[in-house]
Amino acid sequence: MKRWKRATAALMAGVILASGTLMAGCGKKNDQVIIYSNADDEAMTAMKNALDNNGFKDKYILQSFGTSELGGKLLAEGTNIEADLVTMSSFYIDSAQQQNSMFKDLTFDHKTLTEYPSYYTPITAQEGAIIVNTELMKEKNLPMPKSLKDLADPQYKDMVSVTDIMSSSTAWLLIQALVSAYGEDGAKDVLTKIYENAGPHIEDSGSGPIKKVRAGEVAIGFGLRHQAAADKKSGLPIDFVDPEEGNFSLTESAAVIDKGDKTNEMAMEMADCIINKGRAELIKTYPIPIYEGETADSENMSANPKIFEEALTVDVLKRHQELSEGSKAK
Repeated sequence: MKRWKRATAALMAGVILASGTLMAGCGKKNDQVIIYSNADDEAMTAMKNALDNNGFKDKYILQSFGTSELGGKLLAEGTNIEADLVTMSSFYIDSAQQQNSMFKDLTFDHKTLTEYPSYYTPITAQEGAIIVNTELMKEKNLPMPKSLKDLADPQYKDMVSVTDIMSSSTAWLLIQALVSAYGEDGAKDVLTKIYENAGPHIEDSGSGPIKKVRAGEVAIGFGLRHQAAADKKSGLPIDFVDPEEGNFSLTESAAVIDKGDKTNEMAMEMADCIINKGRAELIKTYPIPIYEGETADSENMSANPKIFEEALTVDVLKRHQELSEGSKAK
């Protein structure tokens, strides 16, 4: 999940600048599709491989954005956005559709295991989990945490790393779990103590905590479950815990911009290709089954998957960002 920038409030107001890194091509040709994405590098590579290997090489420009940057563009620009196709956090797509009615209904076959709106379909699903450095846990004689609330225990002082929700959507997985289990007031109390234990280890990047756990700078982090599972499988002294509060998840999805007569029809074909040709590679990195016929190894299946009780929207995100800011030491 690509981190978002701190200018969320300004972006929500539409004060944004278009930017990004071109991954293919350097200018739009007559038949090229412009794709905007907030995906991680692994997902970008899988999408590019699917397109290049199925007849679309040199027919698209794939441009990378931070989550809040691209979310701000969707909300502010609507159908005037340059992109023909986006892959983006699903909650931002929902909010942009509610505000701007800017996406076409998908016309290709995509049999998801659960129901999604007609105008987008997921490319990945990512869950949160507690991540531990097993060697450092033994060295410091620390007990294995069972819950997110355990991370508030003073015995873990300076041994915890988490992500700031103002910077990364990974932190939202933590806050959803806390709010769901303890309510907003209870979540604020727990989060305040977690932040106190984290001290200088509150990271801007979603991968920041796992990097610190790998390096042995801290014993415990909160991050993306699939990253910890991959580290453990590779032989690193990394393990993970599915917290008692639940493994909450976020999806990133593909959606086609509805520009009326100016809609690039090839964008729908490319969305089809990314889903139906790209998922085989995507699921190797993001191992949560989304579509019929997909399976995952039992070791990749979380013990306590949960869904937040409210529909995830930009408004809910802003409320949880405010809760997080109120939990930090002044």
